[in-house]
Amino acid sequence: MAEKETPTARPEQARPGPTAPAPRLKERYIHEVLPALMRELEIDNPMRAPRLEKIVVNMGVGEAIRDAKLLEAAAADLATISGQKPAITKARKSIANFKLRAGMSIGAKVTLRGSRMWEFLDRLLSTALPRIRDFRGLNPDAFDGSGNYSIGVTEQLIFPEIDYDKVVKVRGMDITVVTTARTDEEGRALLLALGFPLQGAPAVAAAAAG
Repeated sequence: MAEKETPTARPEQARPGPTAPAPRLKERYIHEVLPALMRELEIDNPMRAPRLEKIVVNMGVGEAIRDAKLLEAAAADLATISGQKPAITKARKSIANFKLRAGMSIGAKVTLRGSRMWEFLDRLLSTALPRIRDFRGLNPDAFDGSGNYSIGVTEQLIFPEIDYDKVVKVRGMDITVVTTARTDEEGRALLLALGFPLQGAPAVAAAAAG
């Protein structure tokens, strides 16, 4: 008689862990900003309303040509600020005057989407920008014609996650907010509704006057 096969034990299926709560700014967009935008822009379909697509944070490190450690320090700062490992950017062409050759590492950048994007933007608006000395609001004309907006920050120290004592060099960065808006007017309406302190906005004007 053939021996009966001993049934093999099946590994227990992993139980899904607790779901992380949605970022508070995303919740605010869904429940408050989106309905308000649809009324303001006279849009019937919520899928047509402008929304955030991604945020790109770029930090240039021209001195990396002479000292690679400066690039490592900048990438570490960017990772701390964004919560995501940055990609190293390389020169596209050679510039003899700067002793720059195509392919050399000259900066770092991260592209944030989903929850990380919303959490970064929340910290930028509620914590980082108010820490800028003599802050009078963001440039209202820094749109690109397609509803995307760029911010230039002069130092990474405005983010409280950065430890001042560990900073190798104070460095600026460019932050680009990419939206699905089709015009600058739609993009401006979206950013104002999210709480961007654009110069000329009533709340920003009142704060500057005070």
